[in-house]
Amino acid sequence: MKALVWLKPAIYGAAGGAAAIAILGFSWGGWMTENSAQKMASDQARMEVVSALVPICLDQSNRDPRVIETIASLKDAGSYQRSGMLMDAGWATMPGSSDPNHDVARACLAKLADQF
Repeated sequence: MKALVWLKPAIYGAAGGAAAIAILGFSWGGWMTENSAQKMASDQARMEVVSALVPICLDQSNRDPRVIETIASLKDAGSYQRSGMLMDAGWATMPGSSDPNHDVARACLAKLADQF
């Protein structure tokens, strides 16, 4: 019975220490769950693909014969309308695709902002 007297506090200490290490590891240590890591990797991959497609959008804008008119209407439009206008112009529609990409349109607008 004397062994149980010291065993109970040791078990509580080990459990409390394990909980403290887990809390510190996930909050400050940079640990993450598999789902969080997959989401982070997916978001990073999407951002990289968008950044790779922005030069195509810029090239399509430069090849458009109505580029001056479109940029002038982009200047006059509200910020929430601009990506839709750019998608309607066809600049955010990538070769081989029939639908425009909203993320590419927003990133392309950020690059086009220097022009207007």
